[in-house]
Amino acid sequence: MKAEILISRTNHVETLTINRPESRNPISGPAVAQALVAAVEAADADPEVRAVIITGAGAAFSAGGDVKAIAAGDSYFGGPPHAQREGYRRGIQAIPRAIYAAEVPIVAAVNGPAIGAGCDLALMCDIRIASTTAFFAESFVKLGLIPGDGGAWFLPRVVGMSRAMEMTLTGEAVDAQTALVWGMVSEVVEPNELVSAATKLAQRIAANPPNSVRMAKRLLKESEHQSLGSLLELSAGMQAISHHTEDHAEALDAFFTKRRGSFTGD
Repeated sequence: MKAEILISRTNHVETLTINRPESRNPISGPAVAQALVAAVEAADADPEVRAVIITGAGAAFSAGGDVKAIAAGDSYFGGPPHAQREGYRRGIQAIPRAIYAAEVPIVAAVNGPAIGAGCDLALMCDIRIASTTAFFAESFVKLGLIPGDGGAWFLPRVVGMSRAMEMTLTGEAVDAQTALVWGMVSEVVEPNELVSAATKLAQRIAANPPNSVRMAKRLLKESEHQSLGSLLELSAGMQAISHHTEDHAEALDAFFTKRRGSFTGD
């Protein structure tokens, strides 16, 4: 049986590849959603994983919802409203919950179209790099639907409310260069350079003390909804922990001896 998510690891960088290229990697089905959630949670729980890359097999990053399943009323797309509600909550909505809760940094390598929930999957990640063949579409309204997977929360935080309104209410696509100008992605590269660019970025993150990286990411996430005073209190506690790690001592020694540090997560 074909794996829904392919998992590979090089050193401390784990790559998760959505493996449904024949249907452009939809993520709305329970099997794919559960596999992706399990892979993210396992990577986050593994101290040997210092960065994660999410990408899609084939020519697309993710088509988001499986339109054929929606039309046929398959899975939780059929049945009464209360059952559909639970289907969304336990299905595709588990993905943003898992990714947002993860402390390991997650890079989206957007290799092609990122449509609907696929667009939102990229937005859930911490950093996005796009191929020149990529485009992004918050296209739910084109099907008479709304962003049911958290896109209305993630999109304005990435591009601002006005552009989020434009993308969501028109459903029109944004190409990779526009996404770069809007801050949706931090880099656009040729298709044959995408894996290398994403891996190099992930390795640059993984080269740093892993506990400091994870705590720094958590502070940035908490800053989205905490007051300055609350964030300062949290920062003080995390900084005190950092001062007592072996990696901090190693980083100081590497700084003074002008060498590259070697960090263990201790």
